[in-house]
Amino acid sequence: MEWLNIVVRLMHVTFGIAWIGASFYFVFLENALNRTENVRDELAGNLWAVHGGGFYYLEKYKSAPPQIPKSLHWFKYEAYFTWLSGFSLLFVVYYFNASSMLIDPRVLDISPLAGVGIGVASFAAAWVVYDGLCRTEFVRSPWFKVVGFVIAVGFAYFYAQVFSARAAYIHFGAMLGTLMVGNVFFTIIPAQKAMVKAATEGTPLDPQLGKNALARSLHNNYFTLPVLFVMVSNHFPSTFGHAYPWAILAVITLGTAGVKHWLNLREKHQSNAWVLPASVVLLLGVVFVTAPQSQSGSAAAPACTEEVTMSRVNLIVQTRCVQCHSSQPTDDVFKSPPNGVVYDTPEDIIRLKDKIMQRVVVTKTMPQNNKTHMTDEERDILKCWIEQGALNK
Repeated sequence: MEWLNIVVRLMHVTFGIAWIGASFYFVFLENALNRTENVRDELAGNLWAVHGGGFYYLEKYKSAPPQIPKSLHWFKYEAYFTWLSGFSLLFVVYYFNASSMLIDPRVLDISPLAGVGIGVASFAAAWVVYDGLCRTEFVRSPWFKVVGFVIAVGFAYFYAQVFSARAAYIHFGAMLGTLMVGNVFFTIIPAQKAMVKAATEGTPLDPQLGKNALARSLHNNYFTLPVLFVMVSNHFPSTFGHAYPWAILAVITLGTAGVKHWLNLREKHQSNAWVLPASVVLLLGVVFVTAPQSQSGSAAAPACTEEVTMSRVNLIVQTRCVQCHSSQPTDDVFKSPPNGVVYDTPEDIIRLKDKIMQRVVVTKTMPQNNKTHMTDEERDILKCWIEQGALNK
């Protein structure tokens, strides 16, 4: 399973880089085209570029060239294989181990099969809602973006009420990824095929097809940074481990999409003084909101009235943590210690006290989905021990 995880994850990252790179490049190309100076009538614009020691000259036709070349590259397989590998990775990490990685009884106590069914069905539901809105005149309204964001936040909230926080984040990213590949498969590629067919047969082409494809491609471009954040979010428990993980996810989604909007405006040589600062303020706001509260003098902080001994700490760790974090794990999922973290000896525990503070005490994201039923009292004992100096006595 670990090697299957590695292989599928590497495929997903590789294809994802190719897809997102193409999205970034072609949106940049569309934004940066010269549309006025010495542009032939049949062209929508052109661009000179230098890269890799060479000069490049690119032209975009308003409709189609007089003759379609035999060697015409289609940008579609990057999207398809990114989604297929990502969907496979979702099964490998979360669905095959649903009871450990997907379902958190503290959030919602459902069966693994129900959790998998809800996850997959939510992707289809999201596409139906999104695609339905895109096919109405409402898509041309400025309010479309507002409504779309509110719906996305609704999905983030829904996932946080059903799955473990970490799985909720991944499902939000997978939902956006599904919308992206749906745009490619159902709108962008069919429009491009219609363009090629019309140009080949010499028949009139509906210009709205190209406009719809360009709009969906631009939607995908704004989805990229939120999806990239979700891909790395499981390494940062301060985000998904917050008391309101869906709200943190919503703000980061808006902030990163705002950064992408500023980049797109910059490529068009359009100045906007507030987009980037506002986005940065949003993202910095997340930093302060997720920062752990100072425990000194806090009424909610448990009073460390007695000295906590290492033997007491070691008992908690050996009871709640070493099923996974041991040189020889006994867990039914992890057959090697995650990230190489082991608590076999008191010295191991002392060396990793900061990680214990972050994952066990502050964010409470370990044990995974509290699989070993660690109590709040035990977390408080570990906290007191660390604040007392984490001594081996």
